[in-house]
Order: sequence, then C-alpha cells, then structure tokens
Amino acid sequence: MIEAIALDDEPLALEILQSLCAEIEFVDLQKTFTKSDEAFKYLKKYPVDLLFLDINMPSISGLDFYKKLPHKTMVIFTTAYSEFAVEGFTLSATDYLLKPISFSRFQQAVEKAFQQWKTQNQNLEQQYLFIRADYSLIKILFSDILYIEGLDDYLKIHIQNQKTVVARMTLKAILQKLPSTEFVRVHRSFIISISKIEKIRNKTIHIHQTEIPISTSYEAAFFELLNQK
Repeated sequence: MIEAIALDDEPLALEILQSLCAEIEFVDLQKTFTKSDEAFKYLKKYPVDLLFLDINMPSISGLDFYKKLPHKTMVIFTTAYSEFAVEGFTLSATDYLLKPISFSRFQQAVEKAFQQWKTQNQNLEQQYLFIRADYSLIKILFSDILYIEGLDDYLKIHIQNQKTVVARMTLKAILQKLPSTEFVRVHRSFIISISKIEKIRNKTIHIHQTEIPISTSYEAAFFELLNQK
C-alpha cells in the first residue's frame, strides 16, 4: 500500500484527489494540506511514499517545495498550467497531471507510481529502515546493525560505531521490517545480524564483545538459516 499526502491551496482540488484515491485500492491518502508549511512539518516527521503536489501555489511553488524535502519521495505534480510540465520532469517527477484530472489519466499516473514504489521498496528493504526514537525518525542502515535487544515494549538497537538507539517497539514488530535472510531471532530477548557473528560456542553467539545466548525454542530455525549461508 502506497502511503500518500496531497498539497494544494484549493480545497476543491483536494476533495477531487480524495475521491480519485478512494477508487484506487493500493493508494492510502493519509492527509491533505492547503498550507505548504504544515505539509512540510508533517513530511519531516512522517515520511510518505507519494506526494500529490500542486505547482502553482501562492506561498511557494510546488517545484520549490519539492526541492526542499528532506526525504526522497515520489511526486505526481498537479496543475492547470501545462508550461510547468518540463521543469516538473527534470525533478524526476513520477508523473504530471493537468487539471481537470480524469480518472483514467489519474489511474495511469498512480499505476506508474505503484510500479516505481515496488522497485524502490525491494531495494530499500535491503538497505535501511526508519525508527522513531527521541522525537525523531532515525535512519538506520541494516548493514550497521549488530544486534537488537528487547526489553518489554522497548528495543535497544545496537549499531556499529554509533550510539545505541532506544525505541518503543516490540521484537516481533521490528523483525517484520528486517530482511529475513540477514536477521534472525535467537532468543526471546535478542535478534542478531548474521553477518556480524564473530563466533558461536556452547550455544552462545559472540558479536562485538557481547555474548548472546541461543535459546532452545529458536535454535533449530537459527542453525537452519545459518546452514543456508
């Protein structure tokens, strides 16, 4: 499911986008904004996959707004002025919709975004994830994670050469976000990165001067995955 927001200074245009998105099963339009500063604050805290963005707005052009974004986000520009199309595509826009927007043209644009999202997602899942901690979204590379320690409803993510990240989340929840070929649960309190294992001795994993026990309930699955490497 593509998570999206829309920014347009015209409320009617946002209503039309909401109606169009409601007809597309793989697009979740989470919020709409008429003010660019509110949209920008939201995107800093909650990155989304896709942005429907009007170009001709009074406070800032959609093109300039997009250039300021802190996270890489797919964008479908919407405008009543066709002369903006060329510049929109130079910003690697997914598509450009000319108002009034027909459903068939809208469907074509979001299907293009969906294919792009699937390709990006396959690559991104192998590289990093965002974790909410310390009132921020923290980007953590999978390749930097040593192991993850569970403490009730909190996690301690131990990262190579970086400060440990503490987040309110369960081991079960974060395991679903990690590549299953690279990370495995070995104990009710630990997930480990297979590539960071230094040695295994007496049912104990050694990672970065830390000894992590392998519990009986996770032992078989762990060694099965290890044998596939």
